[in-house]
Amino acid sequence: MSVVISGVGVWTPPFSISNTELVDAYNAWATQFNEHNAEQIAQGLCEPKALSSAEFIEKASGIKSRYTYCKEGTLDVNRMRPKIAARSDDQLSHQAEIALDAAKKALSAANKSAQEIDAVIVSCSYTQRAYPAIAIEVQHALGIKGFAFDMLVACSAATFGLHRAYEMIKAETARAVLVVNPELTSPQVNYTDRESHFIFGDVATATVVESKATAHAEHCYEILSTRAETQFSNNIRSNFGYTARVSDTNPFEEAALFHQNGKKVFKEVCPMAAQHLEAHIEQHNLSAHEVDRWWLHQANINMNNLIVKRLLGRDADASKAPIVLDRYANTASAGSLVAFALNHEDLSSGATGVICSFGAGYSIGSLVLRKY
Repeated sequence: MSVVISGVGVWTPPFSISNTELVDAYNAWATQFNEHNAEQIAQGLCEPKALSSAEFIEKASGIKSRYTYCKEGTLDVNRMRPKIAARSDDQLSHQAEIALDAAKKALSAANKSAQEIDAVIVSCSYTQRAYPAIAIEVQHALGIKGFAFDMLVACSAATFGLHRAYEMIKAETARAVLVVNPELTSPQVNYTDRESHFIFGDVATATVVESKATAHAEHCYEILSTRAETQFSNNIRSNFGYTARVSDTNPFEEAALFHQNGKKVFKEVCPMAAQHLEAHIEQHNLSAHEVDRWWLHQANINMNNLIVKRLLGRDADASKAPIVLDRYANTASAGSLVAFALNHEDLSSGATGVICSFGAGYSIGSLVLRKY
């Protein structure tokens, strides 16, 4: 049975924050911190906060701006985090809300009704609660029968979710699967950390996976194969969790938020991702030059350039390996799907492409696709 991606949708938040806006807020906060702690800094008891610049951010990451679900509070020097209003149990959750927008767009692109979907997977880096599953909430809101579940695999969640959907169609346990990636990352960003405050943006993506025999969309991509691997690493962590209550630790301390050793991640993940991709396309007797498009994880422009150069032996232009992180920033697992959603309709029948994500874990997931 051939399995295809028949529809994809992207929800883009209504607000954006430029590097300049972000830096102005951070520098004001850092200056205030240094003034309030001048005595401790002078005594060597406290490290001063270094200032940043928009130029530094763009050079280090390729990011120029990022979208955000809620801009209020993020740039407030006395708050430095989004101000998202709590909702009651009877209201639609914030994460389900953004998931639904992307899901409806994906269903429309696939020419599918909710009644034709048998399973919903919400796969992302964070869910705003443990249970009931966000996926079941989305399933209920769309009127989908069958089953739904959440899965968390950090920045590889979207591709790992697509893997599970592919396997369900192959096993005939579902006719069509809706995979949604509501990446509400901003609540976990430490906007007072110069090294990471600029990295993430919010977005939601959704994908419909089904049998080729039932697909009636304008743009369909056959999934030729999937490949995944994981390797434990402490270099990217987010420790926020419910056990803070019993360990008597602050659930909102810096160590509980996103943090990483960026230099080690760059050094270790780039060769790992390149080797993974080389091995995957070799399964299909494809060379890197024969792949028409690379939809890669959108974390850092320098990482992508290095990986593509390792694969092709040269730099790749945007038509070969599209970049969206300049305006979306790192949207965790959704990045490669945003790149795919915005850069797939122009390919001709028979063209091949690879979707790949990589990140914390470490984890890497990829799919080799062929348009038909």
